[in-house]
Amino acid sequence: MTGFARASATQAGTAIAWELKSVNGKTLEARLRLTPGFERLEQPARQALQRRFARGNIQGQLTISRQTLQAPPVVNEAFLRDLAGLAKRIEDQFGAAPATSAQLLALRGVLEVSDAAESEDARSALDAAILAALTEALDAMEQARRSEGEALFDILSSHIDHIEALTQRVQADPSRDPAVIRARLAEQVRLLLDSNAALDEARLNMEAALLATKADIREEVDRLTTHVAAARQLLAAGGPVGRKLDFLAQEFNRESNTLCSKSNAASVTAIGLELKVVVDQFREQVQNLE
Repeated sequence: MTGFARASATQAGTAIAWELKSVNGKTLEARLRLTPGFERLEQPARQALQRRFARGNIQGQLTISRQTLQAPPVVNEAFLRDLAGLAKRIEDQFGAAPATSAQLLALRGVLEVSDAAESEDARSALDAAILAALTEALDAMEQARRSEGEALFDILSSHIDHIEALTQRVQADPSRDPAVIRARLAEQVRLLLDSNAALDEARLNMEAALLATKADIREEVDRLTTHVAAARQLLAAGGPVGRKLDFLAQEFNRESNTLCSKSNAASVTAIGLELKVVVDQFREQVQNLE
């Protein structure tokens, strides 16, 4: 979800420039910095971002450079007359130097210069040009993120293949052979009898059932297989699937943890630990996906 884009345009002598930056984020968060006086465009600009993207922290900056059009200066004659009278009294009373017209005109409030009024049509045309430039920048940003997504597709597919291969290794591990499980269970029951000669048959059956349940990892293997199929389906579907894959990454992690905790064979534990590493790599890459 990383990307950078820039777009520029001109409208009636006004230079327009948009700059967009995107980094990873679980949700969509947009921060906009607009040239003062153009705050009216924040909402439509934000909506344009939300229509394009579902995840990522996006920063957008609008820079406007325009030639200031000014109306003719206006003299506040009443205020100037009062100031001139005050200056004359100070001159007569205290012998101060007479005030010049330039000094009086330089005083705040005497000479007023205002921006020329912008017509409604000119303002609408400028707003349209600004939003059109934003659309161009969004197109470039979307293309950059799509290119990154295409590269991530191969990486994520490779991780899913690895998870599937490890799941199949667990399923085919010799320790899961029924005969091996029976022998291991018989040994554990023997140890129970040795440690407690007074153990009755009902208690013995209960302990054996608990041991058998703890050793059974079929559910974990089945869920891992199901999650692999779901992940492949999401990748094939395309679109903004980052959040769904993020959820699957959590499920992969949960199953690999359970697999390690229930394992009573060193070979299965080793596979479970390797699975945790691959799942963690998968989850990191998913954060880069929209």
